[in-house]
Amino acid sequence: MLAAVTAIFACQLAGESIAAALGLPLPGPVLGMVFLFAFLVLRGAVPEALERASSSLLSHLTLLFVPASVGVMVHVGRIEKDIVVILAAIVVSTFATMIAAGWTLQALTRGSRKPPADAAVEAQP
Repeated sequence: MLAAVTAIFACQLAGESIAAALGLPLPGPVLGMVFLFAFLVLRGAVPEALERASSSLLSHLTLLFVPASVGVMVHVGRIEKDIVVILAAIVVSTFATMIAAGWTLQALTRGSRKPPADAAVEAQP
């Protein structure tokens, strides 16, 4: 299990290092996840030790939100000051995401629509 956790952190370290060295606007852990995903795709399966280690980490995922929550509480004064702007950004980005998802779905399903089976029967005399 130690080797599996080391592999996970090595991917994160590689991602952090490459993102910092190249000045990428992508977070290092995200790049590390891409490296880990690529490794697993090339390997064709998830090693048993990596599966156990990741399941163990995921079972305690809620603990990882504690530092973020504390950070929000530390800056609650700034949040209160800019609450209108924050809420506007949340509402606008939510609607923009829903519209973009709808347009994407329409574009992807445009050519795959088939008439209902009973419509073909009604069209024949």
